[in-house]
Amino acid sequence: MKQNHEIDYKIYGEEMQYVEVELDPNETAIAEPGAFMMMDDGIQMETLFGDGSKQQGGLLGKLLNAGKRVLVGENLFMTAFTNVTGGIKTVSFASPYPGKIIPIDLSRFQNKIICQKDAFLCAAKGVSVGLEFQRKLGTGLFGGEGFIMEKLEGDGMAFLHACGHVVQRQLQPGELLKVDTGCIVGFTSSVDYDIQFVGGIKNTIFGGEGLFFATLRGPGIVWIQTLPISRLAGRILAYGTYSRKEEGSILGGIGNILDGDGWR
Repeated sequence: MKQNHEIDYKIYGEEMQYVEVELDPNETAIAEPGAFMMMDDGIQMETLFGDGSKQQGGLLGKLLNAGKRVLVGENLFMTAFTNVTGGIKTVSFASPYPGKIIPIDLSRFQNKIICQKDAFLCAAKGVSVGLEFQRKLGTGLFGGEGFIMEKLEGDGMAFLHACGHVVQRQLQPGELLKVDTGCIVGFTSSVDYDIQFVGGIKNTIFGGEGLFFATLRGPGIVWIQTLPISRLAGRILAYGTYSRKEEGSILGGIGNILDGDGWR
């Protein structure tokens, strides 16, 4: 018997998606602050300290859970949306940047998924959102974006969001996949995660890909995003702050054309 609330859903859109969650009477969905988009009349909002899952016991348990969420970089609080009417109602949540929303039925993945610290969007009431520490020293020192991971536990629906396009890979036992740490969205608990040094002087100094990448060893399923939000933000910042010295001259105009920026 399922412990989490059972919810139906529909995902709308292509590059800027949102998920519409259907709630039966007394059913509840939880979401990160700022994920809410719209809801029907008859749904009651409540701010929760932590994730509101049944796994939290007493004030101390809630404080520990909330403290872990701060370490992950998430908010201390979550918002619960409960249908308090006698009919079916819907509430919708939107992804904060262009990309895809990934629906995951945790009961199909041994009731646990490990994901990047900013990947969680919303879930059925009862899903626990916690901290997944990496055990290996190399991972802790050099993991970068992959060092602190979130874990989603329960037997209900959870929704992740990723930037760009999302690729799902099924890894066979012993199969190894090397990935940029920022491109990992999530993976099943059976996947072994580690960090590996790129190696080579030229790769280290001139490669432009960072000193380390993640290694994912099967069996299990991994979800990979094509454009980490940190990479997108870095490009936007560089584009907005960079100014050509020759801009305004004939050479500056030619340079803009060669770059694909047009004549200006």
